[in-house]
Amino acid sequence: MTQITCPKCKEAFTVDEAGYAAILKQVHDKEFEKELAERLKLVDAAKQQEIQLAEAKVKEDQAAALQKQAIQITEMQATINALQNQKAAEIAQAVADLEKKQLQLEAKITQANLEKDNVEKTLTSKYETVIQYKDQEIERYKDMKLKLSTKMVGESLEQHCSNEFNMIRHAAFPKATFGKDTEKSTGSQGDFIFRDLTDQDVEYVSIMFEMKNESDATKTKKKNVDFLAELDKDRNEKECEYAILVSLLEPESELYNSGIVDVSHLYPKMYVVRPQFFIPMITLLRNAALKTIEAKNELAIVKAQNVDITNFEKDVADVKKEFDRNFRIASTKFADSIKDIDDAIKKLQAAKDALLGSQNQLRLANEKLDDLSVKKLTRKNPTMKARFDALDKPEAEEPEQE
Repeated sequence: MTQITCPKCKEAFTVDEAGYAAILKQVHDKEFEKELAERLKLVDAAKQQEIQLAEAKVKEDQAAALQKQAIQITEMQATINALQNQKAAEIAQAVADLEKKQLQLEAKITQANLEKDNVEKTLTSKYETVIQYKDQEIERYKDMKLKLSTKMVGESLEQHCSNEFNMIRHAAFPKATFGKDTEKSTGSQGDFIFRDLTDQDVEYVSIMFEMKNESDATKTKKKNVDFLAELDKDRNEKECEYAILVSLLEPESELYNSGIVDVSHLYPKMYVVRPQFFIPMITLLRNAALKTIEAKNELAIVKAQNVDITNFEKDVADVKKEFDRNFRIASTKFADSIKDIDDAIKKLQAAKDALLGSQNQLRLANEKLDDLSVKKLTRKNPTMKARFDALDKPEAEEPEQE
């Protein structure tokens, strides 16, 4: 039994264990429910506060992420703009350089064309004069051949050459001898022999001449090569250094009509010329031989003193050999120079075509630059690609409140 005092009336009463337990349960349940309700309210308030804080945190994080992405996008856009500006500047500089080079090449081509035109005009004028002179000479000799008999043709050519030489003998060859070959003791005879002497009366050049011509009415037409062997024999017998065939034979031959023909491959130091080159040929050989006068003088002194002159003669022969070689080369240099000019013009034209073709490459480069984008730049960058993909998706839904 348990005694309980009433809190209101202060009256004491006794209850058994079962009653006491029931009273305790009744009191405990009421207090528990009250306390539980109060705690639930506190828990709900704390939960609501945590939810609000979490929402604020999520919004703050999202705002920070968006701001960071915006900064990165701005930086990348600035980088792209800088690259575009740099690329545009490089392309502009390259175009300017190409245009400058093109202008320089065009100027060179224009200058080369002007030089070529000037050379062509000079050559045309020169050769027109030569052709006109040759035509006049051909007409004159044709007229002469028609008027003369077959017997007088050769003698008239010899007389023409003799007159040509005598007109300039006093001024050009004051110490030279030029006359008919009258020596027959050896059984052979040429037409003319030219010999020139130094001031010390030392012979330094000698030429054996043979003049050949024939009438158009002659049935048997001779060729120049038919007389070379006899001319070489005459030159050797008369101890002449050079041999020249002055010929009007083979009037249609381009080889002999072109000027001085070197036939040294057949006979040494031998040439075939038309009458108009008679005096120029003497002048060429005389001027070349002048270079050997000093050696000739020394050679004469050495001979007078009975000294071995083998080396001196070899030096003189080398000089003359070099002259012959240079003489053969000189006839081809002009044509080679013209060919080189033409080749240079072709190369400059090819360079111009290549520069013009480069415009297509610049167009392709510009198209590639226009096709440049942010996504193409970040194609191989997984991090940046993920961020740009996130920008295209809607924002994640906020978590529901419990």
